[in-house]
This record gives sequence, C-alpha cells and structure tokens, in this order.
Amino acid sequence: MESAEFELKQWLLQLQFLRGDGLWISEAFLIIFISVVLNFVQKRMLNQLHAKLEKTKNPWDEALVESLAKPISAFIWLWGITIAANVIADAKNISVYDSIVQPARQIGIITIVTWTVLRIIVRIERNIIKIGRQKEENYDVTTVQAITKLIRVSVFITGALIMLQELGVSVSGVLAFGGIGGMAIGFAAKDLLSNFFGGLMLYLDRPFAVGDWIRSPDRNIEGTVENIGWRLTLIRTFDKRPLYVPNSTFASISVENPSRMSHRRIKETIGVRYDDGDKLEEILNEIRDMLRNHNEIDTAQTLMVNFDEFAPSSLDFFIYTFTKTTNWVKYHRVKQDVLFQILQIIEKHGAEVAFPTSTLHMNGSLNQQQMNQPDMVYQESTT
Repeated sequence: MESAEFELKQWLLQLQFLRGDGLWISEAFLIIFISVVLNFVQKRMLNQLHAKLEKTKNPWDEALVESLAKPISAFIWLWGITIAANVIADAKNISVYDSIVQPARQIGIITIVTWTVLRIIVRIERNIIKIGRQKEENYDVTTVQAITKLIRVSVFITGALIMLQELGVSVSGVLAFGGIGGMAIGFAAKDLLSNFFGGLMLYLDRPFAVGDWIRSPDRNIEGTVENIGWRLTLIRTFDKRPLYVPNSTFASISVENPSRMSHRRIKETIGVRYDDGDKLEEILNEIRDMLRNHNEIDTAQTLMVNFDEFAPSSLDFFIYTFTKTTNWVKYHRVKQDVLFQILQIIEKHGAEVAFPTSTLHMNGSLNQQQMNQPDMVYQESTT
C-alpha cells in the first residue's frame, strides 16, 4: 500500500497544472474522486457477479460476495481518506503520518478484516440452517447458533487485542488487569454474568432447542422456543405473545419438553349402564382388538382395556394406550377416531353409555293418603 501511495504522489507532482500553493487541495480532491470512482466500479462489478452467482446452485460463493461487498467499500474509503489526510498534512508541514495517519490506517484495516470475518461467519450460519431446512435434515439449530456465536466472540476478542497492541497497549498487562478487574466487574454485573453462564449451560446441556415446545410446572412458562440468546431466551406463547425469560431462571426451575416425548397417551374412563353388565366383557374384548389393529396405536407400548369400578350409576372401564404420533394436532384426531369407534362398539352390542340418574322407589301397597305423607316415601339417589 505504501508503494502505491508513493507512486500516486509522484504522479501528482509531475502534473504541471497542479503546481502552486493550491497543489494540496487539488491532490486531496483528486484522491477522493479516485476513491469515489473505485467504489462505484467495485459495486457495479460485485452486483453483476452476484446476479450471476444467484443462478448457480452453490450458495457459498454468493455468501462470500455478499460478505465482501461492504468491507471492500470501507477499505477503499479508508485508503482514500488516509492518503488525502497525509497529503494535506505534508502541505501544511504537519508531521502526523507516524502519530495519527498510520495508526488510524492500521486500526481501520484490522477493523475491516474483523468485520469481514464476522460477516462471513453470519452468512455461513444462515446457509447451514437454510440448507438443513430445504433438505429436511435434522440439523440442531441451537448447536449451530451456539458454535457460530462462540466463533464470533473469539474473532471479536482477537481483533480487539490486536488493535490494542497496534496502539501500543501491553496486551499482557490488559490480561493481568482482567484478573483483578474481573472480580469487580463480576460483582457489578452479577445478574448479567449469571444469565450469560445460564445461556452457556443451555447450549451445553441442551434441555431444549429452538423450535421446541416447553413448559415449566414451577412458573407460568409455556410456548415455543424461538431464540436462545446469551442473556435472554425468547419463548412464543400459544396466544402468540413473546415471553422473554432470563437464562439464569432455567437453573432453578423444572422444565418439561413435550416436543421430545416418544409417544402420546390416551387414557379415558367410560361407563355403561348396569343393565348392560352381561355385555360388558364382549365389549371390552372387541375394544381391545380394535386398538391392537389400529394403525396409529403403538402396540409395543402398554395397552390396557379393563373393567375398573362399580360406579354409582355405571359400570366403568378404562382404556390406556399410546399413539405413534407425538404431533399434538394429529394426536387429537387419532384420539377422536378411537373414541368414536368405542362408541360404535358399545352401540353395536345394544348397550348404552351411562349417565347420572336418580331412581325413586315407592311402596305399592300405600293408599293415597299415605302417599301424600313424606315420611312414608323414600328416595334412593344414584347420582
């Protein structure tokens, strides 16, 4: 870069029409003009290249071009501004190259390189998630985001340390001070650090991931996880409201993850009339056969259909089985189909589902006067 700057200055000095007291003004203007032209040309070239890459099936070259577009513009302007500043300083006999211009240029280059790497990492993350969704592969979005976040933090810290070193700051001194200052910062930002390490534990333990439906019996928390940040976890409740939960909260509460259940359970109690007691065994056998032959019932799991209780107004039996699906919507369709078939089996045998009733018993030998007396009549309630 220094050789290119030297050649540019020599070329400018050879221009006769630029000589005189206003030479530095013309030189600075020309350098800025060249920067504008170079920036315009590179934008046009990258736009044309991006348009061609969009037609290809490879998403990585397109991501690389998108990542480099803005940093290249920033580099061109950094180059132009620092050279123009050096020209102006030379014209005014101000020695600022070693003290201001060169350090500013070095810091700018480090910043642009760090920015470029961070942009590339972000687009790699987006592409991995996008490709996984398109191919319907079981990518763990939470793990991908956690790894890219750790890489971004590492790149940022590395860039910051290099900049401090370029400014003449002792990096070893900064690291040593971090041990002492870390204690003070830890006390001042206790909640922030607890949320940070809580988020780190979520990434390591992975009790849930982005897209999972979770709920807590300890707190009023239930919904779908949309994002796991370093401080907060965003949960979208079922009424579509965003719920922001500090990560440290998950270290002290129990969390259920229904999204990871292997099956869904159907557990129902049904009663038939006492008058249909002689048909109950056949009904239970047919219901048991129906469940064993049902396409959506997992017969490898526990399957029970048994007479359970002499209830006040019914003979109760229960069904206990598991569906193959864990999808909440499909589960309810399967459960509905099972219950309808049970109802049809009961009706097929000439039986009826019981409902609460009351029976009034009266002595037939009572005369009309005695029937009007309440103490001569008793009621047996079976409700």
